[in-house]
Amino acid sequence: MRWPSCPRSVAAERVLHLHPARFDPLAALAEWQQGLTAAGAEAPAAEAHFIGRVRGRTASGAPLEALELEHYPGMTEVQIERIAATITSRHGLLAVRVDHRVGRVLPGEAIVLVAVAADRRGPAQRGGQELLEALKHEAPFWKREWSGGLGTWVEGNTAF
Repeated sequence: MRWPSCPRSVAAERVLHLHPARFDPLAALAEWQQGLTAAGAEAPAAEAHFIGRVRGRTASGAPLEALELEHYPGMTEVQIERIAATITSRHGLLAVRVDHRVGRVLPGEAIVLVAVAADRRGPAQRGGQELLEALKHEAPFWKREWSGGLGTWVEGNTAF
């Protein structure tokens, strides 16, 4: 999904993909980087990236079989767009990419890729960090940890 450009003197491109199956974060990152320099555009001076993977333990320390992420299609994308637009404007980002898993995710699998581009290192690093934290606490994902054949909902992880 490509979001409309934000109203800035330099239009920022924001891209979101929700994945119901495994995705390769490095391939997604390479695709995004190629898009940034398409049609001979100059590469951004700074990029910040984060790849998050599912841990092998539950919050209580038990072995994790899987993490299940539920979301409300449509609402999730709109909320992530709002988050990304706000952070893009605040930090003057040139481009943003968010890839996020939904459904059943196994330990070690990528759950999130956040990539941001800016004309300076500081805005890229701060914008990427803020976007990642906002996704964690404000995006409407409901998480259930599976361990010993039982699913337990993770509390306090979503703003809703």
